[in-house]
Amino acid sequence: MIVMKNVYKKYPNGVVASNGIHVEIAKGEFVYVVGPSGAGKSTFIKMMYREEVPSSGTIYFNGTDLTKMRSKEVPYLRRQIGVVFQDFKLLPKLNVYENVAYALEVIEETPSVIRKKVTEVLELVGLTQKARMFPNELSGGEQQRVSIARSIVNSPKLVIADEPTGNLDPDTSWEIMSIFERINQQGTTIVMATHNKEIVDTQRHRVIQVEGGLITRDEYEGEYRYEI
Repeated sequence: MIVMKNVYKKYPNGVVASNGIHVEIAKGEFVYVVGPSGAGKSTFIKMMYREEVPSSGTIYFNGTDLTKMRSKEVPYLRRQIGVVFQDFKLLPKLNVYENVAYALEVIEETPSVIRKKVTEVLELVGLTQKARMFPNELSGGEQQRVSIARSIVNSPKLVIADEPTGNLDPDTSWEIMSIFERINQQGTTIVMATHNKEIVDTQRHRVIQVEGGLITRDEYEGEYRYEI
């Protein structure tokens, strides 16, 4: 699904965030991306959905070379990828239902399909009873559930999560992880950047460790191991 070949990324300030990365991630995998702050994790995952473009090298998503993609094609790529952020990024003036529906409205989906899909994903994340509530009326964990629902409502092939439990208490973090597990079991590829050692060590999946812009460890059913 994702293939990176000899990928370099150097920012204008001279920082090298990717220093010759080679990696392949197959359809249906669940991958943790670990490493210290400033190691290049965010750049690594942002290049997967073309938020960042490498300075050189190639990145393929489902056979398409993202480095050759024109800007006007990027919105169509994003329809195949869901992104979950640490700070939720919900629209404060829209309620739960409307926040999730918005992801379908922007691609001009029909009202009947929107109703069906939004209802299904809100049930999956356990928010059916809170569909008419606004973000400021929800707990942090509930807001993250909305963010997840929005990211998967379009049935993406890949979900990228950037520190999705970083602002949550431990119990809520486990609840959020159980949702990601169910999404993955349905066949969606998950790539998750995280500093949560307990989660990585308990819910074992592939671990890719990034340091200094390089992949220093790639281990199936791996442990966190990195000391922050």
